[in-house]
Amino acid sequence: MDHDFTVWFSKSFGLFYLIALSVIIVAYAYWPSNKKRFDEAAQSILGDEDKPHRDQPHRDRDQPHRDQSFRDQPWR
Repeated sequence: MDHDFTVWFSKSFGLFYLIALSVIIVAYAYWPSNKKRFDEAAQSILGDEDKPHRDQPHRDRDQPHRDQSFRDQPWR
């Protein structure tokens, strides 16, 4: 068994392994019995959201940005 055969075999095996793995993943994703589970997972993100992410009001344009004072400082 020489180096060229080993390289050929590992590349071929890796190719078929990744193709088979991709087919298995796609089959799992589109399997009819998993549809309910995936739909529930997709809707759970939007579940009981009734307010914005942050309770803080938006920053006014007149207020300086938090990094602006740092930017205005001369380098020491």
